[in-house]
Amino acid sequence: MATNRLVVKEEVAVYASVLFDAAHTAGGQEAVLEVREQMGEIIRLMRADLELTQSLSNPDFTPAQRKELVEGVFADCHLALREVLAVMAERGQADLLPRVYDAYRELLGDKLGICVVDVTTAVPLDDGLRQLITEKAEADLGRRAVLRERIDASILGGIIMDVDGNYIDASMISQLNRARNVLKDTTDGGEC
Repeated sequence: MATNRLVVKEEVAVYASVLFDAAHTAGGQEAVLEVREQMGEIIRLMRADLELTQSLSNPDFTPAQRKELVEGVFADCHLALREVLAVMAERGQADLLPRVYDAYRELLGDKLGICVVDVTTAVPLDDGLRQLITEKAEADLGRRAVLRERIDASILGGIIMDVDGNYIDASMISQLNRARNVLKDTTDGGEC
């Protein structure tokens, strides 16, 4: 059993490395970051669509059918990502994508010396706040930080940050939800 885990770990490392090198060769740091972002979106899609996830690894489909599925569904993705995902699907290993994503994220730090800070706000960041977040992240993490900004009006205000899987939610909607839960779970203290 341990050998199996080691083999899978090596396969994950190879997929991540091949993907990273192909993206970097194709377009440098921007392409590497684009692939990271697209891979994250694909993982979210696969978690939301069980039928797609099962189809990508289903042994009832031929490897060619699984490859064709990847090429059709992910046609708008970066070529390097599409090709690696097609190979994974052909081999029935598409379910390894979250682990490949984690290994890919590590390569960002190891090979480019950067960490990606995903920032979600209700309104666009101004230059001062953008600089403050970048400087703070670089000081705390000891490497160059690259901000990836996303606007999501549903958080109402505040900020959500994700750095290598470390999630900080200081959004208004989460604060309101916490307050609602506290109020729901407590009594007014005056009744017996």
